[in-house]
Amino acid sequence: MNKNYIAVVGRPNVGKSTLINRLTHTKKAIVHESPGVTRDRSYHETDWAGHDLILIDTGGIESETSKSAFNKEIREQAIAATSMANAILFVVDGKTGITAEDETVAKILKHAKKPVLLVVNKVDNPSSDELIYDFYQLGFKNIAGVSALHGTRTGDLLDELVSLLPDGEEEGETEVVTPSDSAQVDTSNLGALRIAVIGRPNVGKSSFINRIAGETRTIVSDVSGTTRDAIDLEVKHGDVTYRFIDTAGLRKKTKVNEDIEYYSYIRGLQAIEEADVCLLIIDAAEGVGEQDQKIAQLALEKGAGLIVLLNKWDLLKGAETAREECLVSVGRRLGFAKFAPVLRISALSGRSVSKIWPLIEQVASNRAQHISTSKLNAFLKTIQEAGYAVTEGKAKLRFSYVTQTGTCPPAITFFCNHPKIVNDSFKRYLENRLRETFTLEGTPIVLKFRAKN
Repeated sequence: MNKNYIAVVGRPNVGKSTLINRLTHTKKAIVHESPGVTRDRSYHETDWAGHDLILIDTGGIESETSKSAFNKEIREQAIAATSMANAILFVVDGKTGITAEDETVAKILKHAKKPVLLVVNKVDNPSSDELIYDFYQLGFKNIAGVSALHGTRTGDLLDELVSLLPDGEEEGETEVVTPSDSAQVDTSNLGALRIAVIGRPNVGKSSFINRIAGETRTIVSDVSGTTRDAIDLEVKHGDVTYRFIDTAGLRKKTKVNEDIEYYSYIRGLQAIEEADVCLLIIDAAEGVGEQDQKIAQLALEKGAGLIVLLNKWDLLKGAETAREECLVSVGRRLGFAKFAPVLRISALSGRSVSKIWPLIEQVASNRAQHISTSKLNAFLKTIQEAGYAVTEGKAKLRFSYVTQTGTCPPAITFFCNHPKIVNDSFKRYLENRLRETFTLEGTPIVLKFRAKN
């Protein structure tokens, strides 16, 4: 089935994200009573009556005279969503009635020249159809009254929506960009390699995503916490399709003091848990901090591959002492992840960003590899010959054999006589020897010890 892109637009706080969560049977879009929670475009998959639908959540469109933060950027993101969409869901508030901002949105959508379904939300009582009649004044003939919160008539909405799709399910304008490294957005495969872009707030994650996309895909600002939701981006490079997820900056949990920020934090954790590879972006001018350590540990605990990107490296030009201090902080604070490759980049200028592609591919390959049992047992023989002994009282550790019992990340199980006496020191020794023997750059490995029987 071809994929149909549906832009979900409207003024702030009419229930766009609630509607998307209802139609996709998820809670991925952040919902909050405060206006302006959604800022960037985010993509959410669903299907109906044999049609694959990609719903594009957008920020609330306000009048050009509005003084709200990021108003101009949010409008641009919403307009970009309509330009690539096959059809548009224009969401309004049935309880409030038509507002000046609704009229502003209507004017924009009439210029889009795409099929528009006007969705009158918050019609909680199906018998209250009179609530929707006034909205015909906005100039759209296709109108559906629903309650996104309660799910009322959402099935009818989807029936109406798919009837508006172009014949043959032709795809809308595909985002095609041509940055210097020849990457391009690809909409043909949503089962792509999942890459989470993680880090503290304001280290350049959104700038990196925009550089990869070759366009302003997410809003960039010096204001900490600009990105709130996890933003998906499909990119094809060579024969590989990547799904980048730009996460909100992960602060210390004790400093997450808003409901919106809490939901952003949870979305970031979900992105890490689902990722094949995590790109940890660090501000080179600040070096590796305690929070960077915790984020890296979290990614490894979730089993994701890890690549460290030292962003804004160009800003340290001529400051050799600062560069040296940054590299020292990487070695000292990320010693537990010394197997993770480190790349010095500038998301703003594009410096070395193209080098990320072979690194991602290699780390993902290492994470998914399966080492043959014969090679692992040959490795075990060298360990035994080295004479490293683990004892506890009269018990002495002896191995029978070893085999790989899992991938993504690799899980290596050692069968032995006394698994309980294996200590952390010996585990580190085994891991270091495994990494010296096999290609495991960038991926965590799981070591298990079981009794022979």
